[in-house]
Amino acid sequence: MAFKEKISALTFDPRGLVLPALFLVAWQFVTDVQWVDTRIIVPPVDVVAAGWKWFLSGELVSGLQASLWRDGSGFLLGALLGIALGVLLGVSRFADAVFGPTFHSLKHISLFAWIPLISAFFGRDDLAKVVFVALSTLYPVALGTLEGIRNIAKSQSEVARVYGFTPRQALFRLVLPAASPQIIAGLHLGLIYAWLATVGGEFILASVGEGIGLAVIRGRASFHVDLILVGMLVIGLVGLVFNTAANHIEARLLHWRGNHS
Repeated sequence: MAFKEKISALTFDPRGLVLPALFLVAWQFVTDVQWVDTRIIVPPVDVVAAGWKWFLSGELVSGLQASLWRDGSGFLLGALLGIALGVLLGVSRFADAVFGPTFHSLKHISLFAWIPLISAFFGRDDLAKVVFVALSTLYPVALGTLEGIRNIAKSQSEVARVYGFTPRQALFRLVLPAASPQIIAGLHLGLIYAWLATVGGEFILASVGEGIGLAVIRGRASFHVDLILVGMLVIGLVGLVFNTAANHIEARLLHWRGNHS
């Protein structure tokens, strides 16, 4: 079954560490023999030292907390709006006819093309960044929800008529449970997009404040390459944690659904 395949895919494979280990060895080697300008490509030990100093100062933790707050707030807002929009377009032919063409047209616009409008309406502070993250989450969640509802078999729709479900009962007892795999997949994708948008928003909507992206920008401005690399490493590790956690949650939810279907 699908959920068994997902669970088996989550088991740790140490072979995945081979490439990063080789990269670190090569990185340390080329800096030791000075094949590169170490002012630009600093040694790994210097990056670790800079990261430790950044951590002890408290700026790393506070910056990460600020970024995670923007990410979580924007993801929650975008996910709720995305599910609501997907359900509306999926269950109402009228809503799909009125709003569907506009929605499907707007989804092709690059997210970063919305930045000028967002900054014009909301400025460049946290609210603008949260709105940008929410927008990046909305589209994959709405599309996943819409696809899940449209893929429901007609025989399942007949069940609602046979049992005399009200529209509300049919939505919560039949439609949403049947569409849950696609909704979960959309939420998973939305979580990834949200983190990318969080960091991207901090880069583009840079302002006074805290955040991992803002710290990387300050490192670039002061030509502290070690801090830039630490920031990039933290961004990648957070993304890895998010993706791994989402895989586990998705597998467990699909397992639970399989046992109760």
